[in-house]
Amino acid sequence: MSPARVLPFALAVALAAAPAFAAVDTPAPKSPAELLAASQPSDWRTLDPANTLYMTLPGGRVVIELAPVFAPEHVANIRALARGHYWDGLSIYRSQDNFVVQFGDPAEDEAGRKPIGEAKAHLPAEFTRDADGIDFHRLPDADGYAPQVGFADGFPAGRDPATGQAWLAHCYGTLGAGRDVAADSSNGTELYVVVGQSPRQLDRNITVVGRVVQGMELLSTIARGPEPMGFYEDPAQRTPIASIRLGSELPPAERIELQALRTGTPLFDQLVEMRRNRRDGWYKLPAGHIDLCNVPLPVRVKPAD
Repeated sequence: MSPARVLPFALAVALAAAPAFAAVDTPAPKSPAELLAASQPSDWRTLDPANTLYMTLPGGRVVIELAPVFAPEHVANIRALARGHYWDGLSIYRSQDNFVVQFGDPAEDEAGRKPIGEAKAHLPAEFTRDADGIDFHRLPDADGYAPQVGFADGFPAGRDPATGQAWLAHCYGTLGAGRDVAADSSNGTELYVVVGQSPRQLDRNITVVGRVVQGMELLSTIARGPEPMGFYEDPAQRTPIASIRLGSELPPAERIELQALRTGTPLFDQLVEMRRNRRDGWYKLPAGHIDLCNVPLPVRVKPAD
C-alpha cells in the first residue's frame, strides 16, 4: 500500500476509535435588555434638574436635557426664558416631514412678538467649541461628516483633531436653536427638534442646545404641515404648548428622576458592539459598522433605593 493511501486509512481508524465528545452548550450573547438589567448604579448618571426642561403638550410631557458644555450662552438664555414662562401659550407651529418640528413665537419678526424678559436679545454663534477638556468617547467606525465621532457629556458629537474643535451632532431627538442667515442671529426663543432622518449637514452650521430624553413620540407623531417647509397655514393646526419649565423650578413631586447611561463605560461599549454586529437568530450578516446616530442612548427612571 502506498504511503499516500496509508495516511487516510490510519486517520480514519483513529477517528473511529476516538471517544465521542458531548455537545457543549455555548450561552447565547446577552440581549441589550439583559445587559442593562445587570448594570450597576455607577453605570448611570442622574440628569441635573437645572439642565432639564419639561414641555407640557396636550398629549403629555416631553423631557429635554440641555447641553451647557457646548452652548453655555444659549442654555443660560433658555433657562431665563423658561423661568419667565416665555413659551407658555405658544405652540409648535411647524412640522416638516422627515426633518424637524419647530416651536416658539411665529410672530417673532413682527411688532407683536412676545417679550423675552430677562433673556438676552443677542447671542454669539455656538456651533463648535474647543475639544480640550471634553471627555470624548470615540466610536470605532468612520463617519462622513466628521474626522472622529463619539459621545461627549452623553451627547452624540463630532471632533476634528486638526482644528481642535468639537461639536454636537444632529441626530434624532436633537434640540437646536433656529436662526436667520447671520450665524449669530439666534437667541434661543425659536427651537426645533429633529424628527426625521439625521440631518447631519446642519452640524457646525447651527447651535445645538440639547436632546429629548423622554416623550419623543409626542413630537414625532405630530401631523405634518404643508410643503415645502411644514409651516401650518391654519393656526388651528398648531400644537399648543401649555408650559415649558426647568426641572429645578418644579416641586420634587412633579419631576421625573431620570438617569442616562454613562457613555464612557465598558457596558456602553458592549451595547455599541451588539449594535455593530448583531448576532441573534434573525440577523444573517452582521454589519460590522455603526452610524453615530444609530447608537442607542438608554434612559431610565431612577430605581427606588
